Amino acid sequence: MARRQLTALGMNWNAVDRQVRSGRWAERTPRVVSIFSGPLGEEQRRWVGVLHAGPRSMLGGLTAGARSGLVGWSRSDVTVIVDDELSFEEVPGVRFFRSRRPFEVLRDPRPGIPCCRLEHALLLWGGYDAPLRPAYGVLAASVQQRLTTAARLGRAIVQLKPLRRAKAFRGLVKDIEGGVHSGAERDVGRLCREFAIPLPVRQVPRLDSEGKRRWTDCEWVRADGTVVVLAVENSAVVCLRDRNSDGSGTRREARRV
Repeated sequence: MARRQLTALGMNWNAVDRQVRSGRWAERTPRVVSIFSGPLGEEQRRWVGVLHAGPRSMLGGLTAGARSGLVGWSRSDVTVIVDDELSFEEVPGVRFFRSRRPFEVLRDPRPGIPCCRLEHALLLWGGYDAPLRPAYGVLAASVQQRLTTAARLGRAIVQLKPLRRAKAFRGLVKDIEGGVHSGAERDVGRLCREFAIPLPVRQVPRLDSEGKRRWTDCEWVRADGTVVVLAVENSAVVCLRDRNSDGSGTRREARRV
């Protein structure tokens, strides 16, 4: 709990300090205490950051992404969005992202710990905290993991105007609408345009050898009717093979790019 919350409940700071000195409670920051003295869990660390920064603060960046279910992009530090005019002590393990944007637009209405909307959190992280390639990757991943849609990202870009890299993000949204699910898959389209190769057909459903439905990353149909299939993996290993339009064929080449 924040000390301000305890004060509102009628417990002054001297009473709180007595509980801390006795070892029953623990001071986590100059503004936040816990009614236990053991180690903090991940969710408790998030609460410490939000409570320390004040009532208008909220989780942001990849921390907000993780709370919304984003997988594969977790970070050890907690990111908290705060009003740009506020002044307070720094907290180890907590990164404060200052913003002058209207917080009522940013805040996710769901109950629980205050948190930024997923689309806005990732766009702000991608626009101001991340290199361009990871920024593309996290936005594509949020759609691929079915946490949001390209249309919702597009609306959030408009709401966050002015937004650094907005033009690049709008281009990415168009690619996502065309079937791009990762930054690596987007690179395929860039390379195709660079070397005058026809753009691939993406996310084509096919049945594997066990009869399960799968989706291919990229396909090109050649003049003789065979299909070139490109599998783009997160590990950056690209597997290329030819096969007939009925799905038969064997792998011809696999290489790291």
